[in-house]
Amino acid sequence: MGALTGIGDVVTDPTLAPEVNLRRRVLAGISLQSAVAAIGWGALYVAFGEPIAGLIPWTYAAVSFASLAFARTRYAWYVRTQLALILVLPFLLQLVLGGFVPGSAVVVWAFLSPLGALLVSTPRVARGLLAGFLALVVLAALLEAVAGHSNDLPGVLVASLFVLNLSGTATVTYLAMLFFIKQRDRATAQLAEERARSERLLLNVLPAPIAGRLKSSGEVIADRHVAVTVLFADIVGFTPLSAELEPEDLVALLDEVVSGFDALTEARGLEKIRTIGDAYMVAAGVPDARADHALAAVDLALAMRSYVAQRRPGGRDLVLRVGIASGPAVAGIIGHLKFQYDIWGDTVTTASRMESDGLPGEIQVTEATYELVRDRYECVARPTVEVKGKGVMRTWLVVGPWTAAVSDGLPPPTGA
Repeated sequence: MGALTGIGDVVTDPTLAPEVNLRRRVLAGISLQSAVAAIGWGALYVAFGEPIAGLIPWTYAAVSFASLAFARTRYAWYVRTQLALILVLPFLLQLVLGGFVPGSAVVVWAFLSPLGALLVSTPRVARGLLAGFLALVVLAALLEAVAGHSNDLPGVLVASLFVLNLSGTATVTYLAMLFFIKQRDRATAQLAEERARSERLLLNVLPAPIAGRLKSSGEVIADRHVAVTVLFADIVGFTPLSAELEPEDLVALLDEVVSGFDALTEARGLEKIRTIGDAYMVAAGVPDARADHALAAVDLALAMRSYVAQRRPGGRDLVLRVGIASGPAVAGIIGHLKFQYDIWGDTVTTASRMESDGLPGEIQVTEATYELVRDRYECVARPTVEVKGKGVMRTWLVVGPWTAAVSDGLPPPTGA
């Protein structure tokens, strides 16, 4: 097929899609090669005493060469001309030669008209041309029964033309089907690639279980969770720092911080909810419940604090302030044009207050979280804290894992 498309560049329109131009080149290539072959075919008939039969393929060749000059500017007319010639001329040629057997069933070439329409036109046009082909075959049979006659072609030549006509149409049909199959396979591969890309994008926005539910049912997703832990973290002094940095440096710094936090979060099987500026929010125990949600969240907070201290993103000594709270929450998807998986409830609000009312470099947790992690992590109590919207609260600052926890054979923290 490559050779056929190469000689059809004359019909290529740079303003059209590559797929459309490929079909144009295939049609032009086939029609040009057919026109060249028709010249020799007509000469063969003339040489063996059938000049009228010879004029028919010569007519096809002349019209094909002439119409090619208008192929780019009047492509629709060019297509109709080619399909009409391919449909009608083989029937006329067989009629002139005396019927199916004397004409070596040359009418079979007319089948390439509906086949070609599938390639360069529409299924509706192809169906009409197929009906026309079948009608011409029936008409040829009726005319042969009424006024059948023979010609002066040698028997060996008639037999040879039988072979040529049948094998030629079969070969062209095979090549056309091969072209369609390759186009289908290419389209299927592109569709699979786009589906995979869409899947990756969806999983970047939604947790995998939630994405699966959304695709399978499309239902409103809203789940009540009785025990989750929510973590908020932000960079101390980020607002004045952002005023100092160039935009590119600021974005690069945040990208390094967030990418590192993302890797730590994913390694522990927790769910990143969102980032707002330098604030980073994570939930443990959603969308799937887990008994160690508080342990996993505290372990992540310690890892995040170590990350900024050791990596020094942007070459700067950054300090985190982290707040953690445990309790019930509601999680679900909001939005239609842009999906967002989010969680709501008093636990979320309290975790945010733990961060905003916390201390630089410290991980402040609520009493509920402390009770869940006290056997694994050393914590120190703060004096009672006045928390906006919550009143006076007892809170703790996480120091780190109890060394006794390891010596007593307790399992290491989640994600360690």
